[in-house]
Amino acid sequence: MSGSELDEFLRQRPRLFALAYRMLGSASEAEDAVQETYLRWAAAETDGIRSAEAWLTTVTVNLCRSWLVSARARRESYVGPWLPEPVPTPDTDLGPLETAQQRELVSLALLAALERLNPVERAVFVLREAFGYPHREIAAMLELSEANSQQIHSRASVRVREGRGRFEVSVERARELLERFLAAAGEGDVAGLRALLAADVVATSDGGGVVSAARRPVTGVDKVSAFLLGLLRRAPAGFTLEAAEVNGSAGLLARVDGAVYVVVAPEFGEFPDGPRLVSLSFVLNPAKLGRFR
Repeated sequence: MSGSELDEFLRQRPRLFALAYRMLGSASEAEDAVQETYLRWAAAETDGIRSAEAWLTTVTVNLCRSWLVSARARRESYVGPWLPEPVPTPDTDLGPLETAQQRELVSLALLAALERLNPVERAVFVLREAFGYPHREIAAMLELSEANSQQIHSRASVRVREGRGRFEVSVERARELLERFLAAAGEGDVAGLRALLAADVVATSDGGGVVSAARRPVTGVDKVSAFLLGLLRRAPAGFTLEAAEVNGSAGLLARVDGAVYVVVAPEFGEFPDGPRLVSLSFVLNPAKLGRFR
């Protein structure tokens, strides 16, 4: 590999990681996909490649499509709920996160919703929504017709965003609400905590069978508020809870003696009486916390 070819790969690398992460929902697997793309680039006859970006993107997205087939089988045998691997932002190469749509496309809630799609649907959705590729180019990458790419995108968009109309709270407002949440939780203020939760709020915990975690989602304001207060009562010595940016939005880090052991990604919805928490994702599986350590 020549120096110019290596430079070209390094220039494309952040975008390839951002693509692979959205495809796989895992930062560690995304790194592996990018590494495999590099090995194929190093072995390729690049003289005949007209566009390095198109070639590298095609290889990465099709690697991810193949990996998603085996990943789905692994996730079916996963102990308890499976959640995507969270990443700290803006320090991670996920691309621009300046608009509400850009932030939504890396939220844990939307990445989890992408699990409803098959690998081709997920590829079309990510390439179109997150990277703005025209359907003509998507069709060429995935060996589809342009009309088929358009149909797949339309169908995937409906399935992914079904029931997500309430998620419109700004980052600044979410941070303010999290401060109130932290204050209520720290004081054991049940009424204050309940006032921040939607009636049908859902708390989902991912321990992967490695650490103790709820094996089923906890649903409803009564059960979730009791669940949260129970967690705080059982917190070990040296426990702290702090605000942080997680996947482009406001989140929480739970630490014990300074080490992160839970990442919490909340989702807020706008209601007639003001914004409330509609979901809380607790990632406890140590294998998914590497980016926060």
